[in-house]
Amino acid sequence: MTEPPVQRPVRAIGAVTARLLHAGSPYEIEIADVAGVPTRVWKNAVPTLRDALEAGKAFGDAPALVYGDERLTHAEFYRHAATMARRMAEEYGVGKGDRVALALRNYPEWVIAYYAAASIGAILVPLNAWWRREELEFGLTDSGARLLVADGERIAELGGAPARLGLPVIAVRAQGALPEGARPWPEVLGAVEPDAEPPAAELHPDDPANIFYTSGTTGRPKGAVGSHRNMISNQISADYARIRSLMRLGLDMPDAQAFLDAVGAATVLCTVPLFHTTGAQSVMYPALAKGGALVLMYKWDPEEALRLIERERVTAITAVPSMIAQMLACPRLDEYDLTSLLVLSSGGAPAAPALVSRARSGLHELMLGQGYGLTESSAIATVNGGSDYLLRPDSAGLPVAVVDIKVVGPDGTELPPGEVGEVLISGPGIVHGYWNRPKETAETFKDGWLHTGDLGRLDEEGFLSIVDRAKDLIIRGGENVYCAEVEAAVHEHPAVGEVAVVGVPHEVLGEEVAAVVGLLPGTELTEEELRAYLEPKLAAFKIPAHMRIVTRELPRNAAGKLLKKRVKQEFGLAGDGEA
Repeated sequence: MTEPPVQRPVRAIGAVTARLLHAGSPYEIEIADVAGVPTRVWKNAVPTLRDALEAGKAFGDAPALVYGDERLTHAEFYRHAATMARRMAEEYGVGKGDRVALALRNYPEWVIAYYAAASIGAILVPLNAWWRREELEFGLTDSGARLLVADGERIAELGGAPARLGLPVIAVRAQGALPEGARPWPEVLGAVEPDAEPPAAELHPDDPANIFYTSGTTGRPKGAVGSHRNMISNQISADYARIRSLMRLGLDMPDAQAFLDAVGAATVLCTVPLFHTTGAQSVMYPALAKGGALVLMYKWDPEEALRLIERERVTAITAVPSMIAQMLACPRLDEYDLTSLLVLSSGGAPAAPALVSRARSGLHELMLGQGYGLTESSAIATVNGGSDYLLRPDSAGLPVAVVDIKVVGPDGTELPPGEVGEVLISGPGIVHGYWNRPKETAETFKDGWLHTGDLGRLDEEGFLSIVDRAKDLIIRGGENVYCAEVEAAVHEHPAVGEVAVVGVPHEVLGEEVAAVVGLLPGTELTEEELRAYLEPKLAAFKIPAHMRIVTRELPRNAAGKLLKKRVKQEFGLAGDGEA
């Protein structure tokens, strides 16, 4: 299947922005004082997650949560969340500011517990379900959790830690005898009353609502403290970015809005973990806030994802790039009816431009896009979608209207378009800092700006390109080599499914470039063939001097990000002091 032609934008960015931000528009902006910083915010965003939960009652019998053969309507979801909120408050004494930890798979109970605790002002602490005992216990003690909601696997992993910490546990889908202090979810929930309501709570948009731990690829994870406003900004930001892309192509606002409403109020497949900001803030919240159905998976499986798209008539997916690549490489891809799918977005990790080409060739016409953001920016900061994405597949896109981006040099001076420097972000998604980490907070958050540690550049139109993480920069004999650039070139080879480029020590050059390349199923590739393929694409000093070509998946964390330290260790590329 060949790629369809790309329709070029017919409206300038400034013209579309002016049409979208006028008074009375769904995307109207106002100024709010956020921690002493005047901040542009979405005027029509609901104030808090409790308000979002209450608003969901209006969707009535429309499906809200789908897991296997289990289904909850929006009305049922509200009653379950309201009931669990009351149980948390009355039986466990949870109130405003208390931390409630979640350590479980993407079960419906994860979503219910999140909204239940948020509705009474508690602070949610989603823990990485891939963590082992020491890591889970760190999350519980670091956050000072008062209550833990966990599934059987995490309860077994923790052993006697909760009892030792005096931490009560609500056990989700756990088999067999439960440890001391744990009660099964059905017992705690009890009867769900038809007129259930959460206990009264006085909440403000800037009250803390969650602590999402950073990926922790180096050192201990840091807990990013997010507010209600941080999270609820995502839904309007995502809609704004998509309608901007559609209007750039010539659609008028009513027609573009009708398309967005059809996508948002339909069915979204959640392929990523809810304990990651992409899952909770870019997938879960927008889907439920617009009256859509959230389809949950027990674990990631590319063919199961295709089956669910067909069975549930899924309209939108946000997945990490490796998941999209696996779906496109599925041998039975053509056997599934995927015509319901209207939007396919990547997030959580940068997508190689070659993946865009594969998606357009392997799927019917649909809206492709990718976003850029961090845990510390509460997911969405920039979005590249529609024809803009097809024309600039290596760009992270334009900031949404409430976000400002600037690129600065080592001395903090703002750089002109085209020059590479550190990316700084400001806007309503910037979290309030790191939990109990004043030093790290002061280093990362300055005068309302998040210092991302990412290297990037802006073009003349304001499109952001992420060149690399600052720590991933390889300096070979005085020449800068950006890992992301080399990875993008390698990824263009049709046999390549994923690639990790890293630096390895060299006595003379300081560092050399190395690459670990994961092949797609059924393909073959030699080092010599890959080097020959790269020669016309990259300067000689950027072509990897060391290669490992493998057929197994490369190590990633639960958010889908490559664990480059483990890649170096597992494939014999770690130098002295790195093993």
